[in-house]
Amino acid sequence: MQGYGGPDVLEYTEVPDPKVGPDTVLVRVRAAGVNPVDWKIREGGLDGAFPTHFPLVPGWDVAGVVERVGPAVWELAPGDEVVGYVRTDHIQWGTYAEMVAAPVRCLARKPARVGFAEAAGLPLAGLTAYQALTQALHLVQDETLLVHAASGGVGSMAVQIATDVGAKVIGTAGARNHDHLRALGATPVEYGDGLADALAEAAPQGVDVVLDLVGGEALELSPKLLTGTGRLASVVDAGRVAALGGRYVFVRPDPVMLATLSRMVDDGRLAVHVSETFPLERAADAHRLVQGGHVRGKVVLEVA
Repeated sequence: MQGYGGPDVLEYTEVPDPKVGPDTVLVRVRAAGVNPVDWKIREGGLDGAFPTHFPLVPGWDVAGVVERVGPAVWELAPGDEVVGYVRTDHIQWGTYAEMVAAPVRCLARKPARVGFAEAAGLPLAGLTAYQALTQALHLVQDETLLVHAASGGVGSMAVQIATDVGAKVIGTAGARNHDHLRALGATPVEYGDGLADALAEAAPQGVDVVLDLVGGEALELSPKLLTGTGRLASVVDAGRVAALGGRYVFVRPDPVMLATLSRMVDDGRLAVHVSETFPLERAADAHRLVQGGHVRGKVVLEVA
């Protein structure tokens, strides 16, 4: 990207090779996850939160192979397969590329059980769900969790992580995704008109925990659904969720948590559903699909 705008500002072009600092790992990219935050960055939506520099390579999710390590990196070596949530304190050199220089604090070993495309869909969505449920909401066994937009990338991870904890999960989604949610272990509820009545029927005593991934009406409705000691978190609207007594979640890189998620995949306790892949040169098409909403699971760019 040379500037903010629609999907057409994404150009398939050449940029200089990344610089490898003392605690940096040069990763040969095999796949890069596409997340809603990517198109928000493309449109300038995070300009007030992060210093941004052009030309800008988007992307925070990566799966690939270590090419070279900085002299202070002892955790990884060339040839290691890794995944990463490569978010730094400014936005410029992201993961939609053949090579990415990633701080070692952003990386973990790739789960061996899955391919690079599935692995690239794990970091941001998995960490968001994990941090929301374990740190912001402190979900425990036998509690009832409601996930708004449960069939998307973060939602489907949250359903599986909560089920693994031993919680009961209710998930809102369109009708076409209800079987998918049942397969993940959740009770599906149709969003849209009649949502409040449908949720009251699914959880007549209320729910202990709500994880909101969509905002708007779903977020406004959520406090009314909670039990007296219920907790609310949202990834969408920091000001509004705070006003409603909940917590805002913005995912942080964490190699220990990412390694935990990777082991969960290898143990068969967590699956990454990739709905569609695109070659790197079609990143604009991937953005159009994700920005349109209603994607089940993850969209991933594959790098030849």
